[in-house]
Formats: sequence, structure tokens, C-alpha cells
Amino acid sequence: MPEGDTVWNTARVIGEVLEGQVIERSDFRVPRLATSDLSGWTIADSACRGKHLLLRFTRDGAAGRTLHSHLRMDGTWRTYKVGERWSGRPAHLIRVALQTPAAVGVGYHLHELDIVPTAEESRLVGHLGPDLMGDDWDPAEAVARLGRRPERWIADALLDQRNLAGIGNLYKAETLFLRGLSPWTPVGEVPDLPAVVDLAHRLLNSNRGRWTQATTGSLRHGEANWVFERSGRPCRRCGTTVRRWTGGDHERITYWCERCQPGPRPPTENG
Repeated sequence: MPEGDTVWNTARVIGEVLEGQVIERSDFRVPRLATSDLSGWTIADSACRGKHLLLRFTRDGAAGRTLHSHLRMDGTWRTYKVGERWSGRPAHLIRVALQTPAAVGVGYHLHELDIVPTAEESRLVGHLGPDLMGDDWDPAEAVARLGRRPERWIADALLDQRNLAGIGNLYKAETLFLRGLSPWTPVGEVPDLPAVVDLAHRLLNSNRGRWTQATTGSLRHGEANWVFERSGRPCRRCGTTVRRWTGGDHERITYWCERCQPGPRPPTENG
């Protein structure tokens, strides 16, 4: 389940392996890009914006191009040595492969795959709010965007990438638990919205460079998170049974502790 930190780590790994390499062969397995060919282009930069991955290419005498992909819930990129078996996912999930003299980058189950002039990237990611993992992170802007709809549940508002980019279900649940907020608290009733934004920023960035998404301070298996994916188990803080509810915008799953996160309850009981 890629979130902002996972995508940032993915971009970093791709960059370490493929940046500076010239593409010898490209293979696109989506109808819209089936005839596209990036052979001869150099992979100049591997970057991300929220959950969007941006691979930028250059070529002498030509305007730069960008390969955009969205990882959503199940997309991933893997790199392999030339000649190594592509074992990351089933072959039918491959959407693109970029082969260079040194390695191959393979994208599995990618969404919104497209090639655009680099100068036009904004039409694909310009709608996103401040990037929690970005160098241009702007907490004041994130707070302002969240506050535009004070009636909205804070859980839904945090997941809206137009407010701030990078939060998924894991960081939504963990941020609200650590702030003691019911997920169904209206944004306008959150006591300290800047503190919520600051905590989310610190949690994501604490996991830069590692794949374990820890929020408790422990990297041990089964101990990394407070409430995420722990429904039916005792709260680590108070022992109350952690609850799970599905609903809200896009029918997303919410985990919470009723005792540690007092306030509004979900409109229906389904978890």
C-alpha cells in the first residue's frame, strides 16, 4: 500500500540504479502507449510528488519528456540486473519496462501511465497540495487547504491529496491516534490543526530511506504501528479493543481506539 514515503523511497532506488543511463529499449504494455519508444533517451531524474512517480528524460536537441505513473494501492517499480529474472510480480501485471546497459526498470500494476513534455508536468500533478516529503513543503498552505471545508471529517480531509500530498490510510490512522482525535471530528473542530499537519510530516519523514513504516519507534515485526491494521486487538496504550470501520470518501478503512480517540463516532457500525 504505497504512501508518500514508499514512493519517495522508490524514486530514490530507481535514481540510484538508472539515473544517467541511456535507454536501449522500452516496452509499454498499455494500449495508449503501445507504440511509444524512449530508446536513445537518457534517464535524467527520478522524482516524486505525493504518490505520483516522475521519471524525467533528456536527449540532445529535444525538449525533455516525463514518464508519469501513479502507484495507488498496488503499483510498484522494481529494478533488475540485465539478464536477471523479473520476479517481483506476475508478468501480466507489467505495464512498462525500460532497459539500459546497466539495469532494467520494470513497473507493475501502474495507473495513469502517461508520457508528457517535462514542461507540462503540472497538468498531471499541479492539483496536489504541499508534498509532505518535498523540499518545498509548506505547512501553512496545507493547514489553509484543510480549513477550506471545516465541516469535513478530518480523516477524509487528510486523505485528500489536494490538501496535502502523501498521506494514505496508515499515516491517517496513526496521526489521528497520536493526536487523540476521533476520525469523524469535523476539521473546524480540531483543536490544533497545525499540530496535526506537523505530526504527519514528521511521521512520514521519519521513514525516509527504509521500507518499514514505523510510527511507534519499534521496527520489530508486529510492533511498528499503534492502530493501523490492528482491529480486534488491544490498544497498545490503554488495552481497549481497536476498532475498524469502512466508509467515508471512497469507502476507505479507518482504524481507531474509542478510548484514546474520544469524540464523534462513525455514522454506522460496520466494523
